[in-house]
Amino acid sequence: MRTRNRATIRGLRDIRTHAGRVESADVPYMRFMKISALEMEKARRETEKFSAEARIRNIDLRLAEIEAEKETLLAGEGGKRREAVSGPGGERSARDRREGGKGFRIKY
Repeated sequence: MRTRNRATIRGLRDIRTHAGRVESADVPYMRFMKISALEMEKARRETEKFSAEARIRNIDLRLAEIEAEKETLLAGEGGKRREAVSGPGGERSARDRREGGKGFRIKY
């Protein structure tokens, strides 16, 4: 009885195939799949870019509003308005004076 050497036994791993040898760019459908994936990414990036530009515009508008409000306060108009709201009683608001200084209350 002869026993075979393990090195001479061939199995499924020994079968030679062409898998992995074909360049994926040479197959036409793979090129089209890659192009479609790139186009989808491009569309997503354009949408992302437009929303980022809109956020930047909103930030610029708010910065302009802040500068305008700051200029108003520096010109002295804001101080007069604050005195009219706080009244002669100092820092207490009209509601605090009306409620006897109880402060902030929440009713359920």
